[in-house]
Amino acid sequence: MEELVDYSGKFDTEFSHRKFTKETLLKLLNMYSEYMLRIDGFWYLTVMDKWGNEEAFDCDLRVWEKAQLYETKTISSLLNIHGDDVVTVMKAMQASPWMWIYDYEMDVKSNEHAILTIRSCPTLLSLEKEGKGREKPICQVMEPKTMNIVAHYFNKNIRVTPLKMPPRKSKEEIPCKWEFRLER
Repeated sequence: MEELVDYSGKFDTEFSHRKFTKETLLKLLNMYSEYMLRIDGFWYLTVMDKWGNEEAFDCDLRVWEKAQLYETKTISSLLNIHGDDVVTVMKAMQASPWMWIYDYEMDVKSNEHAILTIRSCPTLLSLEKEGKGREKPICQVMEPKTMNIVAHYFNKNIRVTPLKMPPRKSKEEIPCKWEFRLER
């Protein structure tokens, strides 16, 4: 069976994503990650327009508490990521479809200590462009909560500490930096 690079030919009654090349599947995965980001933004803005930012943020927080736990459970099960140290958390985060949208670096110092640096964040860029200050609650409340959900799924003794968070003084600054440390 010849692998497809696109779906430009005739209609295939037995269509399957399995027919695409690895490169095409990776492009689709990237597009689906961006799609997830946009759905998140669209529904947030819709709730905000109808009921205000406070209600939208509250709903977003509740949704992400559930979604982050679901994603972490699913990814760790699917990819057989098991353990109770910081390296396990980093592996689960690397596999997250959300990480496809970031330019990031993971500095693993030991199995018990790592630093995650986000060098580029499309969400922050959109929030800064909007200019309403929404980056503060999203970055300073939401993100620590979701980072802790991932870390605590593997071990409740992993402490997540923000080392750098928005707001930024300039676009040249990194958006954020996080320390993950297992405290025994």
